[in-house]
Amino acid sequence: MQDKLKKLLEAYEELEKKLVDPEVVSDPKEYARLAKEHASQSELAGRAYEYLGALDDIEAAKEMQRETTDPDEKAMLQDEIAENEAKLPALEEDIKFMLIPSDPNDEKDTIVEIRGAAGGDEAAIFAGDLFKMYERFAVARGWKIDVLSSSPSEAGGFKTIEFKVTGKKVYSVMKYESGVHRVQRVPKTESQGRIQTSTATVAVLPEADEIDIQIAAEDLRIDTYCASGPGGQGVNTTYSAVRITHLPTSTVVQSQDQRSQIQNREVCMQMLRARLFEMELEKRQAEQGATRLSQIGHGNRSEKIRTYNQPQDRVTDHRIGFNGTYNGVLLGDTLQSVIDALAAADRAERLAAAV
Repeated sequence: MQDKLKKLLEAYEELEKKLVDPEVVSDPKEYARLAKEHASQSELAGRAYEYLGALDDIEAAKEMQRETTDPDEKAMLQDEIAENEAKLPALEEDIKFMLIPSDPNDEKDTIVEIRGAAGGDEAAIFAGDLFKMYERFAVARGWKIDVLSSSPSEAGGFKTIEFKVTGKKVYSVMKYESGVHRVQRVPKTESQGRIQTSTATVAVLPEADEIDIQIAAEDLRIDTYCASGPGGQGVNTTYSAVRITHLPTSTVVQSQDQRSQIQNREVCMQMLRARLFEMELEKRQAEQGATRLSQIGHGNRSEKIRTYNQPQDRVTDHRIGFNGTYNGVLLGDTLQSVIDALAAADRAERLAAAV
C-alpha cells in the first residue's frame, strides 16, 4: 500500500502544480476541470499523508530506540510507537474505501422525475407526497429545488413532476431513490376505510451538460403550444409551452411551467440531455455485463425498492431490509438514515467486488 499511496501523492502534488500554472489558470474550462479533480482527491490525499506520516514516525521512533540507552526514553518512544500503530488500522480502512473507484457522476446535480403509476388518483397523491418528502429533505441539506415541468392531478398531487436539485454532491445521495415506491394506506377518497396499494416511479438522472452530451440540431423536432393551467396572463394566449422530440431515440420532453418560450426550451434541453446521458450510461454498463453498476445504488424503474405502510407506521427498503417509521421517512426527517444505510451497503459491496 505504501508504494501505491506514494504514487498517488506524487500525482496529487503534480495536480497542485498545474493549478498554479499560468497557462492553466488562463483556461477557465481546464482550470475548473483540474480544480474539481483536485477537490475530489483532497480527502484521500489527506489520509494518505497521515498514514505515511504515521509509518515514518514509527520508523523514526524505532531508530531512536536502538540508539538510546536511557530506559525512560525507550519507554516514551515505545508509547509513541504504540500510539501511531493504533492509528493505522482505521486509516487503512478509510483509504481502502476511498480507493474504490467512485461514480464519476456523484458530484453532479440531478433531474428527478416522479410519475404516478398504479392506483389512479391515489398514485398521483402519493407522487405529490414523495415530491414534498424530497423538497423537505433538500431544504434540510441546503439544496435548491426548481420545478421544471409538472402535470397536476385534479385529486391532488401530480400525474408527473420533474424537478432539478442543485447542491453539493446531490447525485451521490439522490441516486439511491431511483425505482418503484409503493404505498399502503387508506386513501382520502376511500369512504369504506379500505387499505389501497398504489405506486409511483422515481427516476434520478445526473444532470448532463453540453460537454457530456452533444445533440445535433437536425436530430430535434421542436413544437410550441399554448400552456394550460396556472401561469398568468400568457396562459392559453401565447405559444410559450415547448415540446422537443429527439428523433433518433424518440425521446420526448416538454415544459410549460416557465414564464417564456425561451425558458421552457432551455428546461426541455436540460431534461433531454439528462435522459440521453442516462441512456448512454446504461448502454456502457450493459456492455460491461450489467445494466446497473450496483442494484443497491441504481434501482431499476421496474424494481420495487421501498414500501410505505401507513397502518403499521413502517417504511421498508427492500434492497437492504431497512425499516423506518412512516411519518419519519415520508416527512423527510429520517430519509437520511435510510440513504446512509444504502450507501454503507453499496460501499461494502463495491469493496468486496474490488477485493
